[in-house]
Amino acid sequence: MLHILAQTTDSTGSSLTEPAVRQLNAFQRWWDTIDWEKVTGLLISKGLMILFLILLFSVLLRICDFLVERSYQSYQKRQKFSESRMNTLNTLIRNVIHYTLGFFFIYSLLSTLGVPVGSLLAGAGIAGLAIGLGAQGFMNDIITGFFIIMEQQIDVGDYVILSNLAIEGTVTSVGIRTLELRSANGTVHFIPNRNITTISNNSRSNMQVIVDIRIEPNEGLDKIKAAIQTANDKIATTYKDEIQTPPTIFGLVDLGNSNYAIRTTFYVLNGQQFKIKEDLLAASITELNEAGLSIPSTPILPAP
Repeated sequence: MLHILAQTTDSTGSSLTEPAVRQLNAFQRWWDTIDWEKVTGLLISKGLMILFLILLFSVLLRICDFLVERSYQSYQKRQKFSESRMNTLNTLIRNVIHYTLGFFFIYSLLSTLGVPVGSLLAGAGIAGLAIGLGAQGFMNDIITGFFIIMEQQIDVGDYVILSNLAIEGTVTSVGIRTLELRSANGTVHFIPNRNITTISNNSRSNMQVIVDIRIEPNEGLDKIKAAIQTANDKIATTYKDEIQTPPTIFGLVDLGNSNYAIRTTFYVLNGQQFKIKEDLLAASITELNEAGLSIPSTPILPAP
């Protein structure tokens, strides 16, 4: 009886250990088939290649950054551009170089490791096409912003009018994707560059000032002109550095519906036109009042 139990136990134990032994033997045979000399050589060659790629692209990155910085400083000295524009261009060029080098580094690294880069690029091309179709607006912003900056269409501090959007104001930021404007009432507008079609820049040259002073012609045009000329002379003296051409009386203009005015025109430095116009208007009214001349206060109605 005991002998039969012993035989049963031995047969059961051997049946349990046989699969493990077979697996161990299979692993041992596979282990013995590995050419460790070849594997070691492959790891060393791949490691050296990866190390070479890291050093190569690190050197290329430093060289490119050095050339961009040197060109940036040299160009900034030779050209009178705003600091914000130069910084934007500098950042843009650096990003393009970094992304380009990064792409080629990853491509070289995957090729070195034996990854089928061609298949990955084919799949990425399809995904990129789908993403590109959804990101057309974003790319339009980038491209339009790049040309706005490169062509020096606007600078921070310029007063511009966007005719197609019926928006005007002072430029507070020129970005590669958006333009930021501050209106006279303090409203800040963020405009995607792709929506900008026409830019009217009022800050690039001397601005013309036109001042119309309403009068009563029957009080004597010569006397009225003399009073206004006195105001013109005072303003020309006060703002001699800002006024580029002397205030000149253009003559009598018809405002419609039997309303007349004496018009004065001149050019001033950009950005000074509003204050000087206001001061000339006030000075002209003062001179007319002191001369005993009246200023019509009736509303000007549109012509039928």
